[in-house]
Amino acid sequence: MSFGRSWRGAARLIAGAFGAFTNGITSAMPSQGDRPGSDRNVDMLIGGQAVLEGVMMRSLTGYSVAVRQPDGGVSIRKDKLTSVTAKYPFLKFPVLRGSVVLIQSLILGMRALNFSASVAGEGEDGETEMSNWAIASSMLLALVLGVGLFILAPLGITNAIRHWLWPHMGNVTYNAVDGLLRALFFFVYIASISMMDEIRRVFQYHGAEHKTVFTFEANEDLTVENARGKSTLHPRCGTSFLMFVMAISILVFSLIPATAPFIAKFGARVVLIPLIAGLAYEVIRFSARHLGNPVCRTLIQPGLWLQRITTKEPDDQQLEIALIALKEALLYDAVEPEQAAVA
Repeated sequence: MSFGRSWRGAARLIAGAFGAFTNGITSAMPSQGDRPGSDRNVDMLIGGQAVLEGVMMRSLTGYSVAVRQPDGGVSIRKDKLTSVTAKYPFLKFPVLRGSVVLIQSLILGMRALNFSASVAGEGEDGETEMSNWAIASSMLLALVLGVGLFILAPLGITNAIRHWLWPHMGNVTYNAVDGLLRALFFFVYIASISMMDEIRRVFQYHGAEHKTVFTFEANEDLTVENARGKSTLHPRCGTSFLMFVMAISILVFSLIPATAPFIAKFGARVVLIPLIAGLAYEVIRFSARHLGNPVCRTLIQPGLWLQRITTKEPDDQQLEIALIALKEALLYDAVEPEQAAVA
């Protein structure tokens, strides 16, 4: 397999993992529909994820993946969601629950991505275009790229700056430089892969997902006509969560002395990920519930800026896929099945 194809496969996996990592952040939050007397069909928070030639949507207790087939048809996979926090209530504790949500979201998101790859990659003979070896090599390259670009490279450069240019750099400054470099590497990478046709289409489906969510939240009929005029930028997108992760990591990593061995600083960036994710989850959870507050609006603004890269304007066929996915997911939570799609 050529390096070019491996690179494209890795970029596709990283873009998919990015969506999987953030897809359930806000949809897993308790909804206003939990209040007595409220309309659960309208008030519950929903979320989703763009996949290859499709969209995954999740409601409170179910999810659905709708993918456009090469022949123009639509393949759907759906199922109920089982919350581990319902079985183990202690996992609902603040901070801890954020890590639990992320793990569940990542597992569900990667399953949705694999399903979409099997549907969108079907050739004329009905077989997937990528072999197991091709998928494995792409995943390996994605892992190497992720660790190398977003952890090792920023940390190595920061270490070099401290050693050669700024020997008396304090902990906060050291981790601020490391965090800024990590953010820069991430933004440049996302911007570069967004120029690839395949990734651009994933970002178009991301935009379709947001337009569909806006239509649902406006309590409008779930039609292409209603969704078409909605914004592709959504304040509850998990992209904002990622921005909080980058900011909070600077503070948390400051607890580790800048003079510590390189391997210790690298290990801490791995071990402390659950804590950072949990703290970021609590911040975005609060912000999503208080969007009328100017401070909260300011907090989510960087995430909206990043969405100008990770979302693109979809066409009507892509909107149709997102709407189908949402309608199917809502069937698991409708108080009245015939009103499941708020239409």
